[in-house]
This record gives sequence, structure tokens and C-alpha cells, in this order.
Amino acid sequence: MSLVRAHFWVKGLVQGVGFRYFILRQAANLQLNGWVRNRYNGSVEGVVEGPADRVKEFLDHCRQGPAMADVRELKVQYEKPQGETTFRIRESI
Repeated sequence: MSLVRAHFWVKGLVQGVGFRYFILRQAANLQLNGWVRNRYNGSVEGVVEGPADRVKEFLDHCRQGPAMADVRELKVQYEKPQGETTFRIRESI
């Protein structure tokens, strides 16, 4: 089973709509690790690690977002896995 790490940025109406908590639930359901945070520019940034097929499914959920979100762009950069052990919400930057 190949593990991957995807660093992602989501733009659109993604703050104030429960996006980070939606992402947290998706990661838990898919048993993935990493983190997510709001950025002061109005976007959401995160990292997810796990099996490639589950990471792809997770990113598909990011493209959709929760009901009140309006995702306009999802940028993904793949990196070398770093051994994340939990999924958490980080402080905004």
C-alpha cells in the first residue's frame, strides 16, 4: 500500500461555513492523518497523508465542501510523507 502526502489549498467561500470541521470528519471517516487551518487571506490550507486511493477520495470531498461552501479552486502539491499520526485543526495563519 503506497502512502502519499498531499498539501492542499482551497479557495472560494470556505471560511465561516464549517469547512475545517467537514474536512476533519472526512479525514476521520477515511482514517487519514494531517491537519487543516484557515488562512487570513480567506482560503483554507491543509495536509493529508494516507493510502493514495483514500487521499484521492478525501480531495474529491475537498472539491465539494460542506453544503454552505462554494469551492472555486483546489490546488494540490504532492510531497514526501512525513509520518503524520493524527488529523487536527491548526491555528489560523
